[in-house]
Amino acid sequence: MKKVELLAPAGDLARAKTAVRYGADAVYIGGQLFSLRSRASNFTMDDIREACLFAKDYGCAIHVTVNMIPHEEDFEGLEEYLRQLEAFGVKAIIVASPAVMKLARRTAPSLEIHCSTQMSVTNSRAAEFMHEAFDVDRVVLARECTMEEVKKITAASPVETEAFIHGGMCVNYSGRCTLSNRMTLRDANRGGCAQSCRWQYHLYENEREISDSLLFTAGSKDLMGSYQIYDLMKAGVSSLKIEGRMKTEYYIASVVSAYRHLIDEIMAADGPLCEERMAWHTKEILRGENRETCAGFYNGRAAEDSLIYHPNSDANVNHDFLATVKSFDRNTGTAVIETRNPIDTGMEIEVLSPGMNNRVFTLSRMKNEDGEFMEQSRRPMALLKVPVPFEVREEDILRRNR
Repeated sequence: MKKVELLAPAGDLARAKTAVRYGADAVYIGGQLFSLRSRASNFTMDDIREACLFAKDYGCAIHVTVNMIPHEEDFEGLEEYLRQLEAFGVKAIIVASPAVMKLARRTAPSLEIHCSTQMSVTNSRAAEFMHEAFDVDRVVLARECTMEEVKKITAASPVETEAFIHGGMCVNYSGRCTLSNRMTLRDANRGGCAQSCRWQYHLYENEREISDSLLFTAGSKDLMGSYQIYDLMKAGVSSLKIEGRMKTEYYIASVVSAYRHLIDEIMAADGPLCEERMAWHTKEILRGENRETCAGFYNGRAAEDSLIYHPNSDANVNHDFLATVKSFDRNTGTAVIETRNPIDTGMEIEVLSPGMNNRVFTLSRMKNEDGEFMEQSRRPMALLKVPVPFEVREEDILRRNR
């Protein structure tokens, strides 16, 4: 099997650095213009430049989403934007418009052009056409492809293929949806999706409500492809993509780290892993999730068990993320941590460190900023001093041990 790229998302510069540190081979980000997550993105041009410089030190690449569906007025400033991305050292842009593809090839020829999943490439003829007509370097396959289709497309494609392995799934074909446009006047394909499919709805039959005790949501479960990784690698897929530019720092760290370990172990074994190891890796991957997951379309047609029909609640929110390490004193074995969720003494804490196996310790005591001993902490972003029986590093993540 050839080496496969692990492609991670990031919604701001801090999360981009987290993805790089925790093992991503490439990170895709969006600027404040020309991107489908423009409302959520905090990447200024200076941030994009800094992300490229930081990633370069780790041998990591930066991809930028230029994937909005442009109307006439949306081309203003695009040529200069593409030239700046090229100058910063961006490796690739992810594009959903043939017009932007043509413009990018002419304006910034060293940028790779990756055909967005919004183009719904579900067959090898489409991959061949995108390469011949628009000179794309890679096609991001539609999430609606089965595993057998992925294998056939990849085998016949004249360019690299990229496949999603984790994250949110759209209930329409690769994001081709106008629910948000009609319900909120926010254009889903120009950076404003309000995710209306995940809202909770009252259902009526004529004038009679038939959902008074249970509201309806049409949202899909998230994709979780741990059991598909080996098949995707064996098929020759060039890049395995995690969705989630709006996700948290903890999500990025835990999910990227978990897939990094899984991919590396499969590469080392040069074959599929035993059920025990797959169960372990799958558990690690799911530690970052708040939502239910499924295999999407990989096992065939996605059936009703891939949709969420019940209301969501705060009880589903993941509270495992406890703190980040701000500093560590080797002489005293004491770390200064910044809290995110409640912490109690006696708690078993797991440490996520980039490039290392997870380590566990029991929290014996902690002090607040005034030097007072505490039994529990309930204030987010509080700075605490805690003893750790092994060396930890700045920005390491502490979470509940489960």
